[in-house]
Amino acid sequence: MFFIGLLSQLPFWILYGIADFLFFITFRVIGYRRKMVQKNLRNSFPDTSKDELNKIERDFYRNLCDYGVELLKLFTISKDELSKRMRFKDVSAIEKYKQQNQSVIILASHQFNWEWLLSSGNFNLPVPVDFVYQPQSSKFFNRFSLLCRSRFGAYGISRYTVARELIKRKNMLRAIAIVSDQYPGLKEDKKYQTRFLNQDTVFFLGAHQIATLTQYPVVYAQVKKIKRGYYEASFVEIAEPPYTKDDFTLIENYIKAVENIIRENPAGWLWSHNRWKKRHLTGG
Repeated sequence: MFFIGLLSQLPFWILYGIADFLFFITFRVIGYRRKMVQKNLRNSFPDTSKDELNKIERDFYRNLCDYGVELLKLFTISKDELSKRMRFKDVSAIEKYKQQNQSVIILASHQFNWEWLLSSGNFNLPVPVDFVYQPQSSKFFNRFSLLCRSRFGAYGISRYTVARELIKRKNMLRAIAIVSDQYPGLKEDKKYQTRFLNQDTVFFLGAHQIATLTQYPVVYAQVKKIKRGYYEASFVEIAEPPYTKDDFTLIENYIKAVENIIRENPAGWLWSHNRWKKRHLTGG
């Protein structure tokens, strides 16, 4: 952590120079997960030309390498600096519920830079933030990730203790943040199958279950990269209670919102993740 702290204090111009070098290595030299990225892009955008897919691929790898050094910088970045670089453009949806003394659920996706979004939410939003996380197999990365996300007061909740924590903190006015577009790979994960980016896809049902349990309204955090090192977020309402366990309108609205932002800025999503494994699909 001491060494990470030293690297994190490097100025952005040096860190982005490192990102440029990482881009050359990951994209040009070793081809980090390029076959998977290319397959995901082809299947998601079957009507897009090869030249355009190649451009999206290159831009994605540049964003991925920028994300790596931005995550490193998050370890020591000041609140003022992060506020300049992760701007919250429209929080009116959350402010409305705060005035009603109503907690909310914020659903995010792996749109760069989701880590800056989670970390800065606690001082940029009208209410404090609890975030649900998946514990990592690496103890070091798990500790590093939690330190970064909770630096400014956000409260981390392991996915394995969600129900207990929701009950314990039910009288606190807050936002519960969940990045919900990762692949539901564990056997015990509740799954929902639908069409997403022209493919049969399974999604976590965790957000649906939490909303059904709490009966909180749900908003989606749209993140856009404005230029290198600068992002903006806006929050749109996607569902309001009452919810029932057999009504999946919430998760369908979330999936549509994620697909819309990906189509608007395809290079900004995490294409290197193996999102479309077949074993959990019906008939797969």
